[in-house]
Amino acid sequence: MLKSSSMKVVRALPLLIIGLAATSWANDHKVPPVQPATSFAAVETHEKEHVSIAVEPYDTREKESIFRVDYLGHGIMPVRLIVTNDGNRPISLRDARILFYTPGGDRIQAAEPADVERLMTRTEREGKKIPMPGPFPSIKMKPKASNKNIEEDFNQFEYGALVVEPHTTRAGFLFYDVSQLDHPLEGAKLHLHKIRDADGNELFFFEIPFDTYLKSKSKDMK
Repeated sequence: MLKSSSMKVVRALPLLIIGLAATSWANDHKVPPVQPATSFAAVETHEKEHVSIAVEPYDTREKESIFRVDYLGHGIMPVRLIVTNDGNRPISLRDARILFYTPGGDRIQAAEPADVERLMTRTEREGKKIPMPGPFPSIKMKPKASNKNIEEDFNQFEYGALVVEPHTTRAGFLFYDVSQLDHPLEGAKLHLHKIRDADGNELFFFEIPFDTYLKSKSKDMK
């Protein structure tokens, strides 16, 4: 997982993400095709640095059906990160910090397995309902997933590219605990810094508002 403090090349053990999907959950788990970051609505481009970064929340049941587990139903927002390097030299995300900023300025780190398990344990014990983003009713927590489902989903979809080669796009998912937010994306931003060029120089930070995505979504629904 791309950690907010730093990024790791290899994990000794697969990380656990979340609970069991309903038995009716989709069985065709395919990674979305990789497209340039500029193909997405919520994108920021640094022309001088030849880098574009986009975010695409998976905030509906239809989009979330690529996963084996129900992230949204457990208060976790899957966010697809798309990084395009149009320059002639690689860029490094090894030390990148990628944080979800709430409208109030709170910073949420990408979820670690232990964070998600604590959330699930608490909500299952308390029987708490977590609001789902989008036009869906709140639901109670589902039973935990089998290790196979968790591991396969995480290994397949996690963003893990520490280097983005010249004229290349890399994409994958980060997962954020938004269980305390009624409307997680409204007014929120994804903030990225400590991305470096081939000489180790830090690129100017990226700050991508999710409102841009929500506006494009509203237009598509008209």
